[in-house]
Amino acid sequence: MVTVTDDGGSSGRLRQDFNMLPPGDLRNCMVALSEEEDLLTRLFTHRFRTGNGLKGHNFGNLFVAALTEITGDFAQAVQLASKILATRGQIYPATTANATLVANMDDGSIVRGETQITASNRRIVELTLDPPNPAPLPETMEAIKRADLITVGPGSLYTSLITNLLVRGIPSALGAARGMRVYICNLMTQANESLGLTASEHIEKIYDHTRTPIFDYAVVNTGDFSAETLARYAAEGAAPIVPDIERIEKLGVRCIVGNFASEENVVRHMAGRLADTVLELAQSRTGSS
Repeated sequence: MVTVTDDGGSSGRLRQDFNMLPPGDLRNCMVALSEEEDLLTRLFTHRFRTGNGLKGHNFGNLFVAALTEITGDFAQAVQLASKILATRGQIYPATTANATLVANMDDGSIVRGETQITASNRRIVELTLDPPNPAPLPETMEAIKRADLITVGPGSLYTSLITNLLVRGIPSALGAARGMRVYICNLMTQANESLGLTASEHIEKIYDHTRTPIFDYAVVNTGDFSAETLARYAAEGAAPIVPDIERIEKLGVRCIVGNFASEENVVRHMAGRLADTVLELAQSRTGSS
């Protein structure tokens, strides 16, 4: 399930010019899950550097836009593009409604649009969609219902995660899901979205919007970072997220802790270790049932 509220860059231009949903986040997921050869994945991530009208556009976005125009159905275009890339699994937009993000900020102001929200220096108090309560994609709801394992995160707290949870029916579907529900906590705070928030406060902000508990477990990094990494992120106003384990468990969420961070140019989760941890959780439930 992927958010479709981006209004900047190539996606934003296509959204405005063709009155279509922004394909960028979905395209990134398709490429990440692709089993195709390197050349095709490079093609889908290629961004034009010159050309009147083409400069700044991403080829993968244009490809999805063309399929949308041919089929008349954005969700079908995504599935067709996924087949071409031999994507593992299914990728669904949370909704096919053309909705705009709206943020109520801590100074009482209202900011519209994902790009403007991300650029704001104010703290987000509440996030909504306009129009409110858009209908979910039926396939998305069915996937939640049938899933043995559901993970939420990592990603920008408001503009990547909470955005999906504003779609009508998705919070209640997650609340009632039979599958194990796991929150993957970010490694670092993010300016304008989660600055100063602890791990438990991330979950609390999500629950403020879902109005129902939706997690069984939280995977939280407790590993240390090098002084160089800390200094680099501090210069951007970011810091490691505090793993306040006791407060998380008071929310009814069991914590899985460990060193999940990889320090390179940017801090990322160690994909293999994280995947193994989550799969072991799912297998432990299967084994005990």
